[in-house]
Amino acid sequence: MAKREITRADILDMATYAERRDETRARLVAAKRDRRVAVGPFATFYFENYDTMWYQIHEMLRIERGGEAQIADELAAYNPLIPKGRELVATVMFEIDDEAHRHAVLARLGGIEETGFMRLGATKILARPEADIDRTSAAGKASSVQFFHFPFSAAEVAAFKEPGADIILGFSHPEYSHMAVLPEPVRAALSADFD
Repeated sequence: MAKREITRADILDMATYAERRDETRARLVAAKRDRRVAVGPFATFYFENYDTMWYQIHEMLRIERGGEAQIADELAAYNPLIPKGRELVATVMFEIDDEAHRHAVLARLGGIEETGFMRLGATKILARPEADIDRTSAAGKASSVQFFHFPFSAAEVAAFKEPGADIILGFSHPEYSHMAVLPEPVRAALSADFD
């Protein structure tokens, strides 16, 4: 069974993490290849799990050097993004290098956090946005980073785990109604996120 929560006991001291960082990073880069799906010209879904969040917390601690005082905040920020047994969780990034173009696109995508979905055969599973903060500004501009939870029933988990399952990932936003087929290696990797 996959781990569902990072605790203080799971956090390495920074000297130990520095020794293991290159090996850990290489392992995670390889694993993330099968946890990533591009949808349309700008959006990429990065499906999270215990390992990706463990790495993210350690990287934040390494970069910000907040020490012990920072750990509780990082755990509180990243633990909600670990799938809890009958869900998949994705960080969705709208990746547009040119700042002016990015601003123009995101200004048209307000509310996109309410339109993510996964279609599993004839069943549509709607994404639930992370409720920590509003991801669309009062002016209607979407954040370039979104966090989606896809809740599954037991029957939907079983269907997802079937090799070759027909799974579509996408958005139903009027300005960004793109979809992508979930590749089989991604489906297989994400199947391990379920109990």
